[in-house]
Order: sequence, then structure tokens, then C-alpha cells
Amino acid sequence: MATDKNDIGPPIDEPVQNGAQPRKVAYFYDSDVGNYAYVSGHPMKPHRIRVAHSLIMNYGLYKKMEIYRAKPASKFEMTQFHTDEYVDFLQKVTPDNMDNYSKEQARYNVGDDCPVFDGLFEFCGISAGGSMEGAARLNRGKCDVAVNWAGGLHHAKKSEASGFCYINGASNIVLGIIELLRFHKRVLYIDIDVHHGDGVEEAFYTTDRVMTVSFHKYGEYFPGTGELRDIGVGEGKNYAVNFPLRDGITDKTYKGIFEPVIKAVMDYYRPEAVVLQCGGDSLSGDRLGCFNLSMRGHANCVNFVKGFNLPTLVLGGGGYTMRNVARTWAFETGQLVTQDLGAQLPFNDYYEYFAPDYELNVRPSNMENANSPDYLEKIKIQVIENLKLTAAVPSVQAQDVPRTSLMDGLDSDAEDAADDEDADANPDVRYTQRTWDAKITRDDEFDDSEDEEMNEQNGVRRQPGQKRRRGIMDFQNPNA
Repeated sequence: MATDKNDIGPPIDEPVQNGAQPRKVAYFYDSDVGNYAYVSGHPMKPHRIRVAHSLIMNYGLYKKMEIYRAKPASKFEMTQFHTDEYVDFLQKVTPDNMDNYSKEQARYNVGDDCPVFDGLFEFCGISAGGSMEGAARLNRGKCDVAVNWAGGLHHAKKSEASGFCYINGASNIVLGIIELLRFHKRVLYIDIDVHHGDGVEEAFYTTDRVMTVSFHKYGEYFPGTGELRDIGVGEGKNYAVNFPLRDGITDKTYKGIFEPVIKAVMDYYRPEAVVLQCGGDSLSGDRLGCFNLSMRGHANCVNFVKGFNLPTLVLGGGGYTMRNVARTWAFETGQLVTQDLGAQLPFNDYYEYFAPDYELNVRPSNMENANSPDYLEKIKIQVIENLKLTAAVPSVQAQDVPRTSLMDGLDSDAEDAADDEDADANPDVRYTQRTWDAKITRDDEFDDSEDEEMNEQNGVRRQPGQKRRRGIMDFQNPNA
């Protein structure tokens, strides 16, 4: 493949080594998330979270992190950012009664991109709950990194759905940030989705307590916001950072802008906590994206941010080529727990999705990189100049902070008891329909160890070379 003349920049870092500094990781997953579907043919497929989780489990990453099923966000928690009327509408509207809410659908921008579907309100609660509880655990020092791949939907506004997002990363991202602000003076939000993170930027556009940094495609592209000159207003002036990009940006050129900008943010703004949105639509080959990042180029951003050793909430986001998103988020989970993953995918519930190579890789294409070195350098210089103006200590009081934290007033023993109560109230049975369909033998047919039984319930499949149940096909070996 010919080298693009604009493909300049430092090389991508090598995969993490097992000797790197370990961090305590809390991983949030709700086994119901894949049960929801927008409408037939819609590019947003919540099932991708389930596919990513299957890879994460079958790579054995669960052994290196704590896994939680968060309580879905309540209506009250959603109204900490969204209007009461908007949340009421989301709770009441269904495909069966949507004709009775035609005016509300127009008012709240619910329709084509953001359709009404069965379980809409419940899906919003799941997406938001993991982010909020992840932030709470970071605040309490229970973990160093919290991961919620179901979170990160960053377009929804205070009283409006947008860009496949209903409850903005708000009960998701925004409320997670507000929770972090209870214990941290400055919070940094980084967005590597191909689309501008307009909903989160709008929520904090007038405050210096939160800096939003977005690297995105700009110019005749949804949502049409995120110019270089959009830098915030009032106390928030210079605390909104936008790096507008053109089509085809590669791993090297992305690294060449991402790392210097984030390093400058850390030097001048000095955040105490980070929220990293890892939208997978910036990957090469995405159905709706236009960037040319490989899996490793995308993960380089995660690894770079991890290196600052700050409390970090890691979220998903966009991503519309399911097999690529799942592979990348699994790989990035490995980066976060400091575990190299084998190039050959482990056997899993969705193994056939990854044909024909069954490899842990998302390769770049030969698309043209429209981002010239001069263009990127000019933008980078201006962004860093603006960042130099943020060195002053920000104001202490955040805007719209909830009156109570998720665990406010609880001592350590009470927090542990609350965790146990949550586990009892929200049992996480990780059997999927596909698992039940494949389970055609009795539980006692083989003499499994307790570990194997637990793994089986958590979706960890027996790998080639190990004793497997009959009826489960090895897609790599048709003679198995």
C-alpha cells in the first residue's frame, strides 16, 4: 500500500507489556443491554455491547477487574440534567401510543434518527446507570478506572434527543461529570468519536470546572458544530477545545495531534479526573464514519490518557460496524488492565461475526488523508495557545450540582453493604438467548470444575483444545 504524503507523525506505541503499572479497574455491564433495538435497519445497535462483552470475557479479562451491574438511572437522576417534561415523555411514549404524542415527538426531536422503540426508557436507564456509578466509585477511591462501554452517547440536549442519543451521556456523561465534580475541582472530558461531542460541550460551555476536548470531523457533517473558534463563553471561555478534522486521518497523524494537545491540557489545566469517550465510529471502515484509524491507533489514545494516572471514567459512544467496535473495545479493555491479547480471537458466542480471519485487528484502508500537515499544525498551534490562557485556578462552585452524592454520608462498611444489596437487588445472570439455544446437554453431563461452571454462566466459552459441550461448533475447524 502506498504511503500517503499526509501520513506523518510519530509511530504508534507498542502494545502494553504485562510489567506496566497496574490500575484497579471497575467494569460495568448489564446483560439486558443487547435486548434492545432501535428499529429495523437503524445503524445504532445496542447488541454491539453484548458482542464486545463476550470477547472481553473470553479473553479472560474478567480475572483482572471487578465486574458490576449498575442500577439503572432513575427518573429523578435523569432530571438532574434533562427537563422533567422531556423525561416524562420518554417514560410514557411507546411504539403503540406514539401517534398520541406527535407534538411531543416534534418538540423533542424524537423520530427518524432517534425513533421510539420498545424499552426506550429502560435502555436509557441502563446506559446512564453504569456511568454514574462508575463516577461514584472513582470518587470513593474504590477503583482507578471505571469502564462503561454502554455509556458515552454524547449528542442529546437538555430537552431534546439528537444523533441516536436520548438521555445524553447526561444521565450518562454529564451526570457522571457532575458526580466527579463533587470531589474534584477540575474534570477533563475527552471525545474521540468521529462526531463532535456537542451535547456535553453545551452542558459545560459556561463553566471553567470542566474542560471539553473534542477531535472530530467538521464540515457538512453531523452535528455541524465544533469549530475551532467555539471556545466557551463567560467563565467557560477557553475551556471548550475543538480540533476540527477532515476525512481520512490516519494513526500517525492522529497521534501527532492528540498527544501534544492532551499533554498541553494536562500541563495548563491540571485536571484531577478524566472522562474519556471512545466512540468507535472514528475507526476505519465504519458505516457512518470517515476517518481511517486502526484498532491500535484508536487504542493509542486510551493508553496515552491512562499514562497520566488520574481517576478515569472510560465510556463507549458511536460505532456502527459492529465487529470492529467490539474488537476495539475488547482490545482497549486489555490496555486498561495491562494485558496483551492474542491476535487470534478466542471462541465466543458470536465467533461467526468475525469471519473470515477471526483476528483481533481493525486495519486501516488506503483512503486519502485530506488532513495536510500545514492544516493540522495551524490548528494545533492555535489550540495550545488558547490552552495557555486556562492556567488560572478555576472557580470552586460547579453549576447544577446534585444535593447528594450517590453514596453521600456512608462510611466504608455501609458502602460495602450497599454494594452487596445492589448485587442482590440486581442479579446479573449473563446467559444470552444464543447461549440457551446452544445449551442442549444437561448441566451434569460433564464433570466441570466450579471455575468452569462460573465461567460458563458468565459467557466464557471453552476454547479449542479444551473439552467442549456437544453441539457447539468450532467455526475455525469444520471437522471438529
